[in-house]
Amino acid sequence: MGTIALEGLEFFSYHGFYEEEQKIGNRYSIDVIITVDFQQAAIHDKLSETVNYAKVYEIVSVVMRHSHKLLEHIAYQIIQDIREKYPHVEKIAVSVSKYNPPVGGVCERSRVTLEG
Repeated sequence: MGTIALEGLEFFSYHGFYEEEQKIGNRYSIDVIITVDFQQAAIHDKLSETVNYAKVYEIVSVVMRHSHKLLEHIAYQIIQDIREKYPHVEKIAVSVSKYNPPVGGVCERSRVTLEG
C-alpha cells in the first residue's frame, strides 16, 4: 500500500450554511489523501494501474462547482465520487478548509476532515 496526495487545491466557491455565504462566495482549500496498492503501477510504469491524480483534481473541481451548505457534505461527496471512479482504493481522507469563516471573530480558517 501507498498514498497518493493532492494538497492545497484552492477554489473560490459558493458554499455555506448562511444564505449570504452562498451569494458572496469564499476561498476554500482541499487536501485529498488516497491509500491504494500501486505496486503494479510502480513495477510496470503504467498510469492505468494506479489512481490518476489529474482525474482526482477533476472530481474535486466538479464537486466544488456545486453549492453545498456543509464542509462535511463537500468532503463526503468528494469521497463518494472518487470511490465511484476508483472502487479499488483502500481509504480516502479529505480535508476541506474555508478561509475567514463567519464565526463572529478572527479565524483564519475552519477545517473538516472525513475518512471513508
